[in-house]
This record gives sequence, structure tokens and C-alpha cells, in this order.
Amino acid sequence: MLIPQTYIDRCTQLKKQLNSGVILLLGNEESPMNYADNGYHFRQDSSFLYFFGMDYPSLAAWIDVDTGEEILFGDNLTMDMIVWMGTQPSLEERAEKYGIHTVQPLARLPEYISNAGQTGRTIHFLPPYRPENKIKLFNLLGIHPDQCAERASLDLVKAVIAQRQIKSEEEIKEIEKAVDISADMHMAAIRMARPGMTEAEIAAKVNEVALAANGNISFPIIATINGQTLHNHYHGNIIREGDLFLLDAGAETNLHYAGDISSTFPVSSRFTERQKEIYTITLNAHEAAISALKPGVPFKEAHMTACRTIFDGLKELGLTKGNTDEAVAAGAHTLFFPCGTGHMLGLDVHDMEDLGELWVGYDGVPKSTEFGFKSLRLAKPLQPGFVVTIEPGIYFIPELIDMWKAKGKHTGFLNYEKIEAYRNFGGIRNEEDLLITDSGSRVLGKPIPKKISEVEELRQ
Repeated sequence: MLIPQTYIDRCTQLKKQLNSGVILLLGNEESPMNYADNGYHFRQDSSFLYFFGMDYPSLAAWIDVDTGEEILFGDNLTMDMIVWMGTQPSLEERAEKYGIHTVQPLARLPEYISNAGQTGRTIHFLPPYRPENKIKLFNLLGIHPDQCAERASLDLVKAVIAQRQIKSEEEIKEIEKAVDISADMHMAAIRMARPGMTEAEIAAKVNEVALAANGNISFPIIATINGQTLHNHYHGNIIREGDLFLLDAGAETNLHYAGDISSTFPVSSRFTERQKEIYTITLNAHEAAISALKPGVPFKEAHMTACRTIFDGLKELGLTKGNTDEAVAAGAHTLFFPCGTGHMLGLDVHDMEDLGELWVGYDGVPKSTEFGFKSLRLAKPLQPGFVVTIEPGIYFIPELIDMWKAKGKHTGFLNYEKIEAYRNFGGIRNEEDLLITDSGSRVLGKPIPKKISEVEELRQ
């Protein structure tokens, strides 16, 4: 855990950013898979963790901006719970470890809500993403679940983003720990994969590495020979000679900070010549995007740099043609790169995404609605202390190729005859996590092999 003063300071800063009212932060509940006593792995709400650190279900926090009072609402275990869960510290004992000195039973929360409402005070809350918290807001505040997002406090959203987006030294240390475990996950997969294995065997090994490090996975593992499907969570294929294997996997530490890494490697001992050509282009785009990361530079510029590099590289192979700047502005490159170059990283693998991309990634500036560009999660100017991912890729999606070809889309920039020869190629991406520094950026954690020679050496 972080030191108690960290949580005290975070709450103090949050109160300074809001003029008045009270802040209601709802923790998460246990979530049953198929019946009440058989639950999914519990994961606390990240903003609740950030400000209060308490990694337990059925909690709520109350921060009075005007008086400075902070209250944790929750209940101690009953004897029936102790029988099944063992002896546990009291809620008061747990709270003290995080600098929380006032604890009230959960049943008293409606009383505080009622008193605030009667005196006309503003109750700030974040947009809920769990249905049980929408129901709580309905019961506590009378807000219909369908209206929770629009009734959430934009002032609170902006205040939380302003704090969480700048990572402290202790946070960076914890993220690097997550990235180091994530690198170990990838190294294990690159070393073990052999023709005849299933994707599931590799995914299982990757998961094992995270669990053995006293962590967990930060998102469902993508381990696939069908890398053209961007978020492919199916693991039922047998991997064979000549296949490319795309792994996108990250670890979450026991403090819930995330790592997020992608790698692509041949199932054979070496890349084919065609695989080398496409892999080199993606790696060039990766390095070019990293070189664009500097304080004050919009992340969108890193994305556009990657897009131009991909288009130029494919032009050398005859798959694209025409003026690169015009082609990228028109979106012709999105046939191969229909997603964004990266996102923020922290307590969430897509950090603070529950607070809305419009504010997390764009500072309220409207997003593009165009195919490809609308999937860019981060575009705003970078600041020292941001942690971001860089993950451009090239994907040959047969259905997308067929649709664009039938419509005659971007024929001035795309050579469909050449593209047809790659329709079953699959997809490639590499991904690293970077800290924005005062002068540029630095890659966090252990390096993973990216150069063709480095990857092939591990595949022997």
C-alpha cells in the first residue's frame, strides 16, 4: 500500500478543486457469475482506490468540501461472514491504515444524503459504469439509472482527471512494476510457443506469470493467430508453422496499477520475408510515434506520425499510392490502421475511461466521428507525468477490404490488386508504455524484444 499521507493529500487537493458541496464516491460490490456466492474476481473502483485506497466491497466515501470532513461508510463482518472468510481487521482498523479517521455504518449514508438535500447542497458524483451503483444512486438521490451519466458532476470529473492524469513518483514506480511483470509475460510466451500448441496454452502461461508475481491480468488476454481482429479474446485455434502470433497482455499489481504490452512473433523460428516487410513498417511507425512524444505536443501528432509512416511503408510495397498527407487526411490509411496509436495508463489499463474519453483524452474538444480517427482515445497536449501507450499496427481485415473495394473507396490512394495478395496476412502490433518527461519521454520497465533479430533469437 501507499503511505497514508498520500491518500490524505489526494483528498485535500480534490477539495481545493471544487468550490462547495459534498463528494459521494461509491465503491464497487462483489459481482456474481451465476449465483450470489460464486463471484467474479473483485475489482474496486479506481477513483475510490485513488482517494481512499480501501480495496474491499460495499463501501462509500463522503467528502465535505465546505467543512473538510471525510467519512467512510461501510459495515464490519458479521459472524456468519467470519465463519466463511476468517478473522478480519475491523473496518475502523483498516481505515486508519489509509488515513481515514471517521467511519460510519452504511445504513447512515441516506441520512447524510437527506440532510445535504434539505439544505440545498450540491452532491457531486462520478458517472457510474456498474448497474448496482446506478441503482444505489436511484435509491439515494432519486436519479433514474438512464440519467446517471448526464446528472454526474462534470466539475468532479474534471477535478479527478486533473489529479489522476499526472502520475507521482510512487505511482510511476508501481506502474513500472506492472510493466516489468507484463514484459515477463511476453517473454514467456515468445519462448514457449511452438507449432501444434493451442492459443489457450499460451494464454494460460501468460496468466500464470501475472498470478505468480502476486498480481493479476489488467485486461482479458489477447493471444491469437488472427491479429487482424483487434480485440480477439478467442483462444481455440491451433498455431502452425508460418503463422504470426499477436499477444496483447498486461499485468496489474496488487495495488491495481496496470501494464499494457503487445508483441508479435512468428510461430516458426523465423519470420517469412513478407512478414519481415510488414513487421518493419509497423516497427518504424512505433519508433516514429515515440519520437513525437514531448510535453506540449498533442498526442494526436504522434498518431498522425504513425499513420504517415505506415502509409509510406506500404507505398514502397505497392499497396498504397499518391500523396501521403492527402491520403492520411482522407483516412485512406485506416484500411490498415483503423484504431488509435495509444491511450493513457495508470490505475486502469485505459486510464479513467469511465470518466469519458471526451474529457480524459480531448479536454472537452469534440472527437472526430470518422472511421479510424474516432477510435483515437487520446489527442490532447501531453504533460510531464502522463503515462501513455504507443501501439500502432497494420491489420489486413478481409471483410473491410472487400467492403471498401466494392464501394471503390479511396481508389486514388489504394492499390486493391496488390492488397488482395495480403488479405489473409493477419495483423501486427508492438506496444510499449511511456512516461512523458520534462524533455520528451522514456520507456517504462524492462525492454521486450522488438527488432526482428531479437525476436528470432528467442524463437530458436
